[in-house]
Amino acid sequence: MESKGSVAFGGGCFWCTEAVFLEIKGVLAVTPGYAGGETPNPTYESVSSGSTGHAEVIKIEYDPRVLSFKKLLDIFFASHDPTTLNRQGNDAGTQYRSIILYETESQRIEAEDYAAKLEKSKKYEGTVVTEFKPLKKFYPAEEYHQKYYNRHPDEAYSQFVITPKVEKIRKEYGEILK
Repeated sequence: MESKGSVAFGGGCFWCTEAVFLEIKGVLAVTPGYAGGETPNPTYESVSSGSTGHAEVIKIEYDPRVLSFKKLLDIFFASHDPTTLNRQGNDAGTQYRSIILYETESQRIEAEDYAAKLEKSKKYEGTVVTEFKPLKKFYPAEEYHQKYYNRHPDEAYSQFVITPKVEKIRKEYGEILK
Protein backbone atom coordinates (compact mmCIF):
# COMPACT_ATOMS: atom_id res chain seq x y z
CA MET A 1 0.00 0.00 0.00
CA GLU A 2 1.14 3.53 -0.75
CA SER A 3 2.61 5.49 2.15
CA LYS A 4 0.88 8.71 1.07
CA GLY A 5 -2.18 9.52 -1.01
CA SER A 6 -3.73 12.79 -2.11
CA VAL A 7 -7.00 14.05 -3.50
CA ALA A 8 -8.75 17.43 -3.84
CA PHE A 9 -12.31 18.04 -2.64
CA GLY A 10 -14.57 21.01 -3.19
CA GLY A 11 -17.69 21.22 -1.08
CA GLY A 12 -18.41 24.91 -0.70
CA CYS A 13 -16.12 27.38 1.01
CA PHE A 14 -12.64 25.95 1.45
CA TRP A 15 -12.46 27.36 4.98
CA CYS A 16 -15.18 24.85 5.94
CA THR A 17 -13.74 21.79 4.26
CA GLU A 18 -10.25 22.58 5.53
CA ALA A 19 -11.50 22.87 9.13
CA VAL A 20 -13.32 19.53 8.87
CA PHE A 21 -10.41 17.53 7.44
CA LEU A 22 -7.82 19.02 9.80
CA GLU A 23 -9.69 17.12 12.54
CA ILE A 24 -9.17 13.67 11.03
CA LYS A 25 -6.53 11.12 12.06
CA GLY A 26 -4.46 10.04 9.07
CA VAL A 27 -4.74 13.41 7.32
CA LEU A 28 -1.17 14.62 6.92
CA ALA A 29 -1.84 18.02 5.31
CA VAL A 30 -4.75 20.12 4.10
CA THR A 31 -4.16 23.02 1.73
CA PRO A 32 -6.95 25.33 0.53
CA GLY A 33 -6.65 26.36 -3.08
CA TYR A 34 -8.17 26.46 -6.53
CA ALA A 35 -8.57 23.71 -9.13
CA GLY A 36 -10.87 22.39 -11.80
CA GLY A 37 -10.63 25.31 -14.20
CA GLU A 38 -8.39 26.34 -17.06
CA THR A 39 -7.19 29.80 -16.02
CA PRO A 40 -3.54 29.74 -14.93
CA ASN A 41 -2.52 31.29 -11.59
CA PRO A 42 -6.00 32.14 -10.30
CA THR A 43 -6.48 34.43 -7.32
CA TYR A 44 -9.29 34.55 -4.79
CA GLU A 45 -10.73 37.58 -6.56
CA SER A 46 -10.64 35.97 -10.01
CA VAL A 47 -12.12 32.68 -8.77
CA SER A 48 -14.83 34.60 -6.89
CA SER A 49 -15.83 36.30 -10.15
CA GLY A 50 -16.84 32.91 -11.53
CA SER A 51 -14.85 33.47 -14.73
CA THR A 52 -11.93 31.05 -14.17
CA GLY A 53 -13.76 27.72 -14.03
CA HIS A 54 -11.95 26.90 -10.80
CA ALA A 55 -13.59 25.79 -7.58
CA GLU A 56 -12.51 26.52 -4.03
CA VAL A 57 -11.02 23.18 -3.01
CA ILE A 58 -8.75 21.60 -0.46
CA LYS A 59 -5.92 19.30 -1.37
CA ILE A 60 -5.58 16.55 1.19
CA GLU A 61 -2.49 14.45 1.74
CA TYR A 62 -3.29 11.37 3.79
CA ASP A 63 -1.80 8.13 5.03
CA PRO A 64 -3.80 5.25 3.47
CA ARG A 65 -2.48 2.90 6.17
CA VAL A 66 -4.40 4.97 8.73
CA LEU A 67 -7.27 6.46 6.70
CA SER A 68 -8.94 4.81 3.73
CA PHE A 69 -10.07 6.69 0.64
CA LYS A 70 -13.60 5.42 1.36
CA LYS A 71 -13.51 7.06 4.80
CA LEU A 72 -12.38 10.32 3.16
CA LEU A 73 -15.41 10.04 0.86
CA ASP A 74 -17.69 9.37 3.86
CA ILE A 75 -16.49 12.56 5.54
CA PHE A 76 -16.55 14.62 2.34
CA PHE A 77 -20.16 13.73 1.55
CA ALA A 78 -21.24 14.13 5.21
CA SER A 79 -19.68 17.60 5.43
CA HIS A 80 -21.67 19.27 2.64
CA ASP A 81 -24.83 18.91 0.58
CA PRO A 82 -23.84 17.23 -2.70
CA THR A 83 -27.28 17.90 -4.22
CA THR A 84 -27.06 21.69 -4.45
CA LEU A 85 -25.62 22.83 -7.75
CA ASN A 86 -23.02 25.58 -7.37
CA ARG A 87 -24.08 26.40 -3.82
CA GLN A 88 -23.51 25.55 -0.18
CA GLY A 89 -25.76 27.52 2.14
CA ASN A 90 -25.44 31.21 1.32
CA ASP A 91 -22.24 30.67 -0.69
CA ALA A 92 -23.32 30.60 -4.33
CA GLY A 93 -21.43 30.36 -7.60
CA THR A 94 -19.53 27.74 -9.60
CA GLN A 95 -16.55 28.17 -7.26
CA TYR A 96 -18.64 26.51 -4.51
CA ARG A 97 -19.65 23.42 -6.50
CA SER A 98 -19.35 19.89 -5.18
CA ILE A 99 -16.31 18.39 -6.91
CA ILE A 100 -13.82 15.59 -6.47
CA LEU A 101 -10.52 16.04 -8.27
CA TYR A 102 -8.92 12.62 -8.26
CA GLU A 103 -5.28 11.75 -8.77
CA THR A 104 -5.65 8.09 -9.73
CA GLU A 105 -8.04 6.05 -11.81
CA SER A 106 -8.88 3.89 -8.79
CA GLN A 107 -9.93 7.04 -6.90
CA ARG A 108 -12.20 8.05 -9.81
CA ILE A 109 -13.86 4.64 -9.89
CA GLU A 110 -14.33 4.50 -6.12
CA ALA A 111 -15.66 8.08 -5.91
CA GLU A 112 -18.12 7.65 -8.79
CA ASP A 113 -19.31 4.33 -7.35
CA TYR A 114 -19.71 5.91 -3.91
CA ALA A 115 -21.81 8.78 -5.34
CA ALA A 116 -23.97 6.36 -7.33
CA LYS A 117 -24.65 4.29 -4.19
CA LEU A 118 -25.41 7.47 -2.26
CA GLU A 119 -27.87 8.52 -4.97
CA LYS A 120 -29.52 5.09 -4.95
CA SER A 121 -29.81 5.12 -1.15
CA LYS A 122 -32.10 8.18 -1.32
CA LYS A 123 -30.26 9.70 1.66
CA TYR A 124 -30.84 13.05 -0.03
CA GLU A 125 -34.06 14.26 -1.62
CA GLY A 126 -32.26 15.71 -4.62
CA THR A 127 -29.88 14.32 -7.21
CA VAL A 128 -26.18 14.10 -6.32
CA VAL A 129 -24.51 16.69 -8.58
CA THR A 130 -20.89 16.15 -7.51
CA GLU A 131 -18.49 16.62 -10.41
CA PHE A 132 -15.55 14.25 -10.99
CA LYS A 133 -12.42 15.44 -12.78
CA PRO A 134 -8.76 14.53 -12.85
CA LEU A 135 -6.62 16.91 -10.82
CA LYS A 136 -4.51 18.55 -13.51
CA LYS A 137 -3.25 21.57 -11.61
CA PHE A 138 -3.73 22.76 -8.04
CA TYR A 139 -3.05 26.36 -7.05
CA PRO A 140 -2.64 26.98 -3.30
CA ALA A 141 -4.80 29.84 -2.01
CA GLU A 142 -3.32 33.01 -0.64
CA GLU A 143 -1.71 32.78 2.80
CA TYR A 144 -4.60 34.53 4.58
CA HIS A 145 -6.90 31.62 3.61
CA GLN A 146 -4.63 28.95 5.13
CA LYS A 147 -5.93 27.51 8.43
CA TYR A 148 -8.55 30.27 8.47
CA TYR A 149 -10.83 28.67 11.05
CA ASN A 150 -7.97 27.97 13.45
CA ARG A 151 -6.90 31.62 13.26
CA HIS A 152 -10.40 33.16 13.32
CA PRO A 153 -12.68 30.90 15.40
CA ASP A 154 -14.67 33.79 16.87
CA GLU A 155 -15.61 35.53 13.61
CA ALA A 156 -19.28 35.35 12.62
CA TYR A 157 -18.71 33.15 9.53
CA SER A 158 -16.65 30.75 11.62
CA GLN A 159 -19.28 30.58 14.37
CA PHE A 160 -22.36 30.26 12.17
CA VAL A 161 -21.09 28.29 9.17
CA ILE A 162 -17.86 26.46 9.94
CA THR A 163 -18.38 25.46 13.59
CA PRO A 164 -21.63 23.53 12.91
CA LYS A 165 -19.91 21.51 10.16
CA VAL A 166 -16.92 20.74 12.38
CA GLU A 167 -19.20 19.75 15.29
CA LYS A 168 -21.24 17.46 13.02
CA ILE A 169 -18.10 15.64 11.88
CA ARG A 170 -16.79 15.43 15.45
CA LYS A 171 -20.06 13.81 16.50
CA GLU A 172 -20.32 11.39 13.55
CA TYR A 173 -16.63 10.47 13.27
CA GLY A 174 -15.35 10.82 16.83
CA GLU A 175 -13.50 7.51 16.59
CA ILE A 176 -11.13 8.85 13.93
CA LEU A 177 -10.42 12.34 15.24
CA LYS A 178 -6.88 13.48 15.97
